[in-house]
Amino acid sequence: MNPMSHAIAAPLVVDAAQVRAALPSLDVRGELARLFASLGRGDAVQPPQTLTLFPQQAGDFITYLGVLAEAGVFGAKLSPYIVGAEGEPPIITAWTALMSMKTGQPLMWCDSALLTTERTAGTTALAVDELAPREAKRLAVIGSGAVALAHIRHVAPLRPWDSIRVFSPKLAGDAQRQAELRALDSRASVAHTAEACVHEADVVMLCTSSGKPVLALDTLTKPALITSISTNVAHAHELDPAALPSLDVYCDYRHTTPQSAGEMVLAAREHGWSPDAIAGDLAELVNGVCPRPAYARHAFFRSIGLGLEDMAVANALYEYLRNAR
Repeated sequence: MNPMSHAIAAPLVVDAAQVRAALPSLDVRGELARLFASLGRGDAVQPPQTLTLFPQQAGDFITYLGVLAEAGVFGAKLSPYIVGAEGEPPIITAWTALMSMKTGQPLMWCDSALLTTERTAGTTALAVDELAPREAKRLAVIGSGAVALAHIRHVAPLRPWDSIRVFSPKLAGDAQRQAELRALDSRASVAHTAEACVHEADVVMLCTSSGKPVLALDTLTKPALITSISTNVAHAHELDPAALPSLDVYCDYRHTTPQSAGEMVLAAREHGWSPDAIAGDLAELVNGVCPRPAYARHAFFRSIGLGLEDMAVANALYEYLRNAR
């Protein structure tokens, strides 16, 4: 019998509205913890992400790949950056293809813009839970967009925070966003300067789309955990690359992050820093095989977004939707 003659079940096609409705039912941080435990055991594969340029400077797309053997799935997220017409903003989307390791057939094709925000915040939350002092009381957030709000939502339950201060240049004049912050957590307040935001902070989360530093380390009044995420800007970095040699550096995955994280690339090229100085990654932290920071100096956690993170949350979405049918 020709194997191609077997009927192939059509994959689920999931739009943004369906994703939004399902999100409250997904244990994002739990899925990510299981993922990184698998990665540390060798039960998952994380290839480097790839950047492909469009001709005539029309944009690019990043491909995030991953194989999650424990769940029996593999796939890719495609995230294009399409240059808009003159005067128009760029178009940025993200779609994930989830496939079965058993049949080789597609399982789901989903709009993953919201899932990307959730897995980014969930990864930072996992890092904060692993790295922040247990007695941490003061949380600072630079940024006030959707990603920053998701970070606050994921990290707020992890420690008995006395305060959650938030700063962004646009926030002071945005009454609606201020109201959203206060509705999100009663401990949240708006700081009028970055310096006031990070004063006496135990944890500082950088949640911006900036391509250049947004935090000066000399504004921190004591050793803190600093977390940072990626954006589409080439060599984007929310912290000065020259600072890396003076920090205890952690990342999501040491085998891929240093080749993509802007400040790591620049620090290695221009400031004598080496990826060998990375103290640990999430696969090692979750499996308890690397040291935690001693906080004799600042600790820095950098994530770039991994295909495996996309596969883990996409698979959780797939299982939820399949069971709900």
